[in-house]
Amino acid sequence: MTRHTLEPIWKSIRTIIKSHPWHGVPIGKHSPAIVTAYIEIVPTDTVKYEIDKASGYLKVDRPQKYSNICPTPYGLVPQTYCAERVAEICRRETGRKDIIGDGDPLDICVLTEKTITHSDILLQASPIGGFRFIDGGEADDKIIAVMHGDNIFGVWDDITDCPTTLIDRLKHYFLTYKDAPGAEKSHCEITHVYGREEAYEVIEASYQDYLDKYSNLDKLLRNDFEDFELE
Repeated sequence: MTRHTLEPIWKSIRTIIKSHPWHGVPIGKHSPAIVTAYIEIVPTDTVKYEIDKASGYLKVDRPQKYSNICPTPYGLVPQTYCAERVAEICRRETGRKDIIGDGDPLDICVLTEKTITHSDILLQASPIGGFRFIDGGEADDKIIAVMHGDNIFGVWDDITDCPTTLIDRLKHYFLTYKDAPGAEKSHCEITHVYGREEAYEVIEASYQDYLDKYSNLDKLLRNDFEDFELE
């Protein structure tokens, strides 16, 4: 069966079967300048949701035990994977030789003036920077982005455009959201806050890590990803 024969078959299948948010949704043809973000949690959530990798459905990871609330819509960048290439950037920038990738999709926080009331949605985001986040010796970068077309935050081009108080709020969340009050030691650390160009490098590395592991899926699904692209 030829590629041209398969294309209409796949288009028909996608009209009745929900795409897997990690594998079945494109990173975006304008990546890394504009990427697709799949939102897993929003600031009003009192439960920590995350994608179930096998099914693509959101699952309850855990109730939020303490008062930490994620300050922004937060989720993942489809068709990304944090493995050797992402870990190598972390090793290069930190000088630490023992870092490995965390084996998850790349995380993303999306700044927007709008109130997004629920998760399990897709949006387009423009990366402006990120955190070099290490969790138990694993590279777990957090990309900081603005929602594409946002009337307030959409003019920000780089992490330096963000107020320090906003950066500090995001850092506080990620450094404490796993810890009990009064914990003396955290397994999480942020070694660097980096700008747009380095965020682009991490996104590209995570996409290449994804292709290294899931190239068969990319080849299978590449043909007609046009439904959620910018004109």
